[in-house]
This record gives sequence, structure tokens and C-alpha cells, in this order.
Amino acid sequence: MLFKYGLWISLSALVLAGCGSGEDAIEGARAQTNDFAAAKNPLDDFNSGSTGDSNNAGDLAQNEVRITLEVPGAVAPDAEVTRRNLRIVQPDTLSVYATNTSLQNLGSVEVSTRQDSAGFTILAFPDGQPLAPDVVIEATYGNARMRAFAADADRDVKINPFSEYLVRNTLAGYTPGELATIRDCVNDAGGALCLNKYVWSTLADQVHDFEIDIPENLDVPGALSLLEGRADFARYVAAMGNYALLDGSSSGKISAASADYNSVFLGVELGQSFAEPSISGTGLWGVRTAYEERLEDSNGVGYVYPALTLTSFDAFNIKVTSLATDIPYDREVLLHSEGNEFFLRGSEFWEQNTHSSSPGAATLQGDTRLLAGRALYQSITGRDSARITGWTRNPYYLDAYTSPAVDDSQGPDRVVAGYFTAGKAIELESDGDALKRGSMLEHHYLSALELNLRRPAGEAEFDPDVLDNRGYNVLYLAARFADDTTPLELESGLGTWAIDADGNVTQVLEVETVSRDSSGAVSRAPAAAVATDWLVSPRTSVLSSGNRDIGRLNLDIATASGNEEQPDVGVGASVPDGSFLAFNLDDSPLGDGLLIGAEQATSRAPDSGRYRVQGVSMGITGGTNELRHFDNAELVINGSTATLTGAALSVVNTVNGNEVSTPAEAAIDTTFAYAQSGAGTVSLTSGNLVIDGFYTDDHTQLYLRLNRSGTGSQAAGLLLATRIP
Repeated sequence: MLFKYGLWISLSALVLAGCGSGEDAIEGARAQTNDFAAAKNPLDDFNSGSTGDSNNAGDLAQNEVRITLEVPGAVAPDAEVTRRNLRIVQPDTLSVYATNTSLQNLGSVEVSTRQDSAGFTILAFPDGQPLAPDVVIEATYGNARMRAFAADADRDVKINPFSEYLVRNTLAGYTPGELATIRDCVNDAGGALCLNKYVWSTLADQVHDFEIDIPENLDVPGALSLLEGRADFARYVAAMGNYALLDGSSSGKISAASADYNSVFLGVELGQSFAEPSISGTGLWGVRTAYEERLEDSNGVGYVYPALTLTSFDAFNIKVTSLATDIPYDREVLLHSEGNEFFLRGSEFWEQNTHSSSPGAATLQGDTRLLAGRALYQSITGRDSARITGWTRNPYYLDAYTSPAVDDSQGPDRVVAGYFTAGKAIELESDGDALKRGSMLEHHYLSALELNLRRPAGEAEFDPDVLDNRGYNVLYLAARFADDTTPLELESGLGTWAIDADGNVTQVLEVETVSRDSSGAVSRAPAAAVATDWLVSPRTSVLSSGNRDIGRLNLDIATASGNEEQPDVGVGASVPDGSFLAFNLDDSPLGDGLLIGAEQATSRAPDSGRYRVQGVSMGITGGTNELRHFDNAELVINGSTATLTGAALSVVNTVNGNEVSTPAEAAIDTTFAYAQSGAGTVSLTSGNLVIDGFYTDDHTQLYLRLNRSGTGSQAAGLLLATRIP
């Protein structure tokens, strides 16, 4: 998030026309071509170091904003096409005014105006760019009217259906008192600074990072209706609107000035591929697992390790936590076409990619929840191939659990989160030094689980002896893709580990497997007990400061892998005291997925409490595939019962017809029988839905697997439940 400061603006009258004032000028503007050649069109400006929203803020003074009006295709079918199938046009009129929770025009705001060489209107606010959501910029073109908040972080104010949705669905939901609180905060009333100074400019900017195409036959009302039906977009806007209400008393900071984490990441995706003409439109399952990236040039070899960095500082008496992630990952894909044809695209098919977020501020609330709106960088693969592919990713709302810090010298030992993000793969065409968007290769919808485990502080090294002679509860979720008689297997396991002084793992797991055979038929194998011995060993990292053990681990079957070899089972990490482990399963006997382990709790199971639930479910029937992401649902434990309420985001692939739905909201309201099932483990049962797993000794976290069985309908999943303060 960009840190911006400004004073409240004075009011005076202003109405701007596209080429002056009066009806003649309006008609003249309509007759002109919409030529914006000197400015960036995101269609022709794909960069791996940026988010989807191209920034046209160059050559602007700090108090200036540039206005770009983007209308749906039905409004201006012949205008210049830009990203998301919108059209760039010159506005007929512009007005800037203050508003309230009823969205009334309370009076024009003083600005000066100029046009740049490309014909864009530049507005200058004499007292600085507004930061509260009560100043809007309204544009008209023909019969279309749309608004945007003046508080936009990159000062490139795009007025389009996305900004109009934001205005309608946030400000109108506040009470007058809530808006007054936000305004007082932004205006530094009484010296009470708070995070709202940052949130609104970020939210106004991030809505334009969403990659949601507006069909060219829609007008403004149709586009707004489409956005309302996109549950991921609507829930993001609602969550960020609530986040903006946090005041200064809600903001904490991590105990250490900074902390670095090893990231273990699982992305489960359901999508639609258009990359291969003979099977265009085919649905796909995909799994992404974190793995280090090896970089080599004339200066030598270096590595990018999956990581999160948190940094805390005080800015003008505001406690701020800044975070950034960089997670290289490998990908496996199974295409499932109508007629039950299956096509495997293994990890060797895909160039290693990266899941990285732009650095930004977040709120550490109650020392246990990290809150933020996160924007993800685009990435590019195949630069030296016949097909250059650009990957876009939508923003998401982060509500992560952080463990309490041990002392003031160390940050939390873990940051645990699940979130949903959609994106596209786009064929890129070279245009000189630039890359232009070409044909669509994929739509994909991703449920992500991210476990960040703290590295030892400073120059300290991880001591593998902390794992010696410890017992763990473990669970995992993995997928196996193939092009044989059983193309899809989803497997979940729950059991125990015992690690001896040599790193040998004595493992007992109870495993359930859901399968789809080559005819499309779905089945579930009965629960089975599997005993397997594995081996855990340190995986030394190659850093610029030298080789060091930072808590990364290899998981092998019999013989320890080297530091630059791929282990038999996967790569993971441990927190410094060894009480919590996580591994990415990569081309393992179990498949590709995520394994989590926590030191076996000695306390009785929690008999009360509220938990935030995030996670993924992969469901299959004879004719469909369904991805469900549990989007901050709530689990309430009350004695021998528990209730799970809230919402999931659902994406469905209907195999016959090669159809994949966009994310829709699915209500959750289930009551379970709840009981302790073993040492440190619990089970929740409701008919054919069973959720079981383990809890940490302090009852702050539950790690659960999900199994749903039924005639021709099966599902497997993994859930993270973390206590709500």
C-alpha cells in the first residue's frame, strides 16, 4: 500500500466537459477519435513486475490524478479496446464532488484541470489528493454515467464498472457515524492517526487488478450485475470495506523489527483451457506446490526460496506491518474433456512460475490476525519459446493467523492463511520491446493454502536436534494425475509420526482415496491403515551470505537427498523449536499436495471456542468437477456439538459441454457431532460428511481433513481452523 498524506479539501463549484463546456463541445468530443497512443493501454503493456492495472501516473505532480474512462462494449462498440474487454473513451463531462452514505452530491470540490498531450484530463487538488471515500469523480459518456473514488493509490483514476461497483457497494453500506470516523482519521482529527489513511487508496486501486471480462454486449447496468454475481469480487470488496473501519487501537506490530519465513504453499485450481485447439474449452484440475527457483548466469548460481517477510515500524505513530511474498512453484494439470477424455500435463510441461505479492502494509490485530488487501504480480513464462505466456492474478483479502510472539526479539513463529484468487493465462505477442496481450489460453480459479514458518533470527541456524524423539500428529491432502486407467486420485491421510535422533520417521496413517477412472466413474476406497518409514533431514540453503540451515527440510523414503536434489517425497520447513512442520509433496508416492504436522497435544480437546475456517475441497461426480474454497467461514464448538456457518466459493466444471462456471457463493450451515477421537485429535460428523484432524496444545489451531461420501459424489479437502480472539 502506498503511504499518502493530504489535507481535507475545500468546496467550490466545478463541472468539466471533455473539450470545454456546452453542448457543442460535447458533440465535438463525440466526433473525435479516441486516440490514446501516447499513454499506456494495459492491453499492450504486460509486465511481470506489475499487477494487472497498468499505471498511467507518470509526469504527474503529487496532487494530480489522471482520468481514464472505460465503458462496456455496448456503450462504445467502435472505441479503443483495452483490458477486460472495456473501451477507452473521452468523457463527455466530468464532475468532482463530495458525497455521503446516501451517495448524494453535497457540492463540488475545488480542482484545477488540464489536458495532457494524449488528451487525458488531469485534475489537481490544491490541498492534496483526497484519501477518504467521500470524494467522487463522476464521468458521463452518452447515456452512461459512472463514478470512482478520488482516493486511488497510483493516481491513475480509472472510471469504469469496477469503480462504480465499489462506490455503490461500500460507501452506501456505512452509517453516517462510520463515515465520520473514517473522515476524522484521514484528516488527522485530534492527532488520532489510523490505518484508514492507507486502506481506501489501496482499495480504490486494487479493484482494477481484477481480471474479469465484461461481455461486449453489456451496458453499464449489465456489467454491474455481472460483477455482483462474481462472488470472489463481491466478497473481496465487502471484506475490504469492513477492514477500512479498523481504528488505531486495532493495530499492533510484530515483536521483532522484521522476521523471515519459509513458505509452504498449496494451490488447488479448477479452470478451463483454450490453449490446444483440438480440445479447446476443456476443464482442468491443477495443483501448484512451492519449490525453490534456481537462477544461473555468468556470475554464478543463486536460489529463490519460497518466503514471506514481515517488517514492523511506526509511521507517524501508526503501528504498521509490511509484508511481501515470493513463492516459486511447480504445476501439474489434468485436462478432463467431454466424452471423458483425459490429458496429463505434468510438471515437465510447465516452466517454473512464481506466486508473488507486491509489498504493502497490513494490520496485526490482537497480535493473532494479520489483515490486508493483497495484490499479486503478473508473471511471464516461455520468454525464449514459440509461445510466451503471461499469467495474471486477482487481488485477495488476507485474514491470516499469527502465533503469539515468544518475546520482543522474535516475530510470530507461524503465519497461516487460506485465500481464493482467480486469474488468466494469456498468449503474449512481441511488439518491439513490449509484450501485447493476445489470445486467451486459460481461465483458472485457485484456492490457496499458505503456511509460513519462521526462520531462525539473525545469523542463527536451525538445529535439527529439536526434531529428535518427538511425536507428531500429521495429515495431508494430495492429488495424483495420470493418463492411464485411473487418471484422477484424491487422497487424504491422518495419523502420527515419531522422529528419532537420526531423523527416521516411523509413520502410521489412515488413508482415504477418491478416484475417477477413465470411463468417468467415481469411487471411494475404504479407509485403510498404512505404515511407512520415511526420513527427515536438513536442506541447507545457499544464501548471498553463505550456506546456512534456515529451517528447510527434505522428506525422503530411505536416503537423504542433497541440498540441491529433489527429495523422494517433498521439501518443507519447521518452526525454530520443532513443534510445527509442513511439507510440499511433489511427485511423491502420495502425489502432489500438502502435509502438515504438529507436536502431539497433551491437553484435552477444546470444548468451546470460535474458529475461522479457510481451506479447500475437491469434489467429483460422474459428470462434474467442483472446487470449493472455504472463505473465512466460522466454526463454533459447544460441548459435544459444533456448527460450521458462512460461505464457500464454488466453481463447477460440467464435463459434457466443456463448461466451467465463474465463482459463486455457496452458503454453509452444518451442525456436527463433535468429539475427541484420539491423542490430540478430534472428529466432526454430519451424515456423510466427516471432518477430522488434530489441534495444537494451546487450542489456537485445528488442522482438519474433509471427506464427503455419497452415491456417485465424493470430495476430499483440507481445512485450517484458527481461533478468533
